[in-house]
Amino acid sequence: MSEEVDTLVVEDVSPVHLGSNDVPWWKGALIYQIYPRSFQDTNGDGIGDLPGITQRLDYIASLGVSCIWISPFFTSPMADYGYDVADFCDVDPIFGTLADFDTLIEKAHAVGLKVIIDQVYSHTSDKHEWFNESRTSRTNAKSDWYVWADAKADGTPPNNWQSVFGMGAWQWDARRGQYYLHNFLVEQPDLNLHNPVVQDAILDVTQFWVDRGVDGFRIDALNFAMHDKALRDNPVETEFKRPPTRPFDFQRHEMSMSQPELLPFIERIGNVIRNAGAGKFTVAEVGGPRPLAEMKSFTQGNKRLNSAYAFDYLYADQITAELVRKTQNEWPGTTGEGWPSWAFENHDAPRAVSRWKGSNPPQQYSKLLALLLAGLRGTGFIYYGGELGLEQGTIDFEDLKDPEAISNWPETLGRDGARTPMPWDSKTNGYAGFSDAKPWLPLQDKHAVASVASQSQDPESVLNFTKKVITLRNSCAILRQGNIGFPSHGELLVFDRTHGGQSRRCVFNLGDTELAYDGPLDTQISVGEIGPKIGAGSGFISLTR
Repeated sequence: MSEEVDTLVVEDVSPVHLGSNDVPWWKGALIYQIYPRSFQDTNGDGIGDLPGITQRLDYIASLGVSCIWISPFFTSPMADYGYDVADFCDVDPIFGTLADFDTLIEKAHAVGLKVIIDQVYSHTSDKHEWFNESRTSRTNAKSDWYVWADAKADGTPPNNWQSVFGMGAWQWDARRGQYYLHNFLVEQPDLNLHNPVVQDAILDVTQFWVDRGVDGFRIDALNFAMHDKALRDNPVETEFKRPPTRPFDFQRHEMSMSQPELLPFIERIGNVIRNAGAGKFTVAEVGGPRPLAEMKSFTQGNKRLNSAYAFDYLYADQITAELVRKTQNEWPGTTGEGWPSWAFENHDAPRAVSRWKGSNPPQQYSKLLALLLAGLRGTGFIYYGGELGLEQGTIDFEDLKDPEAISNWPETLGRDGARTPMPWDSKTNGYAGFSDAKPWLPLQDKHAVASVASQSQDPESVLNFTKKVITLRNSCAILRQGNIGFPSHGELLVFDRTHGGQSRRCVFNLGDTELAYDGPLDTQISVGEIGPKIGAGSGFISLTR
């Protein structure tokens, strides 16, 4: 009956007022994630930088998003491309200077965008001055700022813990004659956050960026931040969602992660944020096979964090109606419950359209995913290029940069394919307007033809459709704030968003074959074939009822 119908009407329910006392700006917002290395290069070194982000803020604001999240730009030797921080309170020279960051904040606020940044509290780089001092002896002032342990009598590590990146989680250090813990790379030693002095130092970092004008934080790998003080072995994992690809997957990380002492530290973080004034937003990344309980505890009440997200969608090989119902029903909105956040893709996960489209046309499926994200209850993250429908990049082994991709090749798609340069203009030099020099990762030919410039001129493009979806979400209190309910089950995803006595019906066929639908068809915005049969890769959001 209809295809890409997008008659936007005046919403019957009053629009959400961003930043009002009763509705925080972040509640139901859409946030745009920027991976700075790959967004815009302004100094001709093939690596994106902070002035590049500033240069493109008008474009981001034109999308209609409320906020940007900038992945790490701090001083780093780049063993893990910025998540190995050598100075939490400075900008790495490849990205610019603190003055560049101040300019970015000022411009972002001038065009109506909030800014949140990554914070990495669980570990540092092995080049951080804290670690350099800590490793010199067992008696220096920072000797217990990291997790150190003696070898067993036979010289082996203190326990069986494994790192995320496919190796044991302990590294011998001859200076101290001890092992240190690294849940990630050897170059990323874990901080001892049981030490209140270390907590104080980390909270000073939080305060530094609050004072610099940021509007909040995405906190990386938060559930890795505290370990079992007795260093007991992790038990064996017996339930697998997919075949293990790393030694890390063979354990339940009950001792190496998520200890009870973490919650008081989270409350200290929350206190710093609250004291900074209204309008700040905190969202935690919570990984692992059983993240829900941690997400709920990290966000419970009003003393901790605002929101959290897991990898429900990021690592899913398929998106199904059952998966969406499960994740949404886990956040029913009970008293004291935190607020959920959702991301279909980010810098750690392959592009969503490549994982999920099946036999559907990628452009149509990208539109469907934009519509679905706008329909879900919670705060949504749009990864740079997602508004263009970018597919996963193909990176030859010799061009890989990501240590996880290199160590696991070719068993995983890796992360580099989701970190390729942003295509701005396919007619500008050979690098799509991203840089005047060869980019740090290969620019994808299939991305260049999907550039911002080319899609801006096409009224049927993924970019222009995404803007319409964001406009609808921003104008609609039902979609931003409303409850969610599922009137039916089965392969067709059907849910109702309700708020203030009014509702919207959302219908999505996420699969490869058409599905029957016998409900109302008063569509406001839609993708694909809509009628008594909902076409494969099709869906709609209804008018307000």
